[in-house]
Amino acid sequence: MSNPIRPSHYQGFTNGAQPIDIAEHVGFNLGNVIKYAARAGRKDKRLQDLHKALYYLQREIQLEESKQQ
Repeated sequence: MSNPIRPSHYQGFTNGAQPIDIAEHVGFNLGNVIKYAARAGRKDKRLQDLHKALYYLQREIQLEESKQQ
């Protein structure tokens, strides 16, 4: 049984690193990009996770563009 705090689809990265360890330092949108890219194909369908990562990346780009106007 996997630990609900450390789900199996986020295991297997260098030195036991977890995407959340990085994501909590970059903000909500970029954190979700990291989360979905890291788990792509490990939990849900790979393409579905990649689309989710892209969605949050596009939101972050829109925020940055709005700051430049």
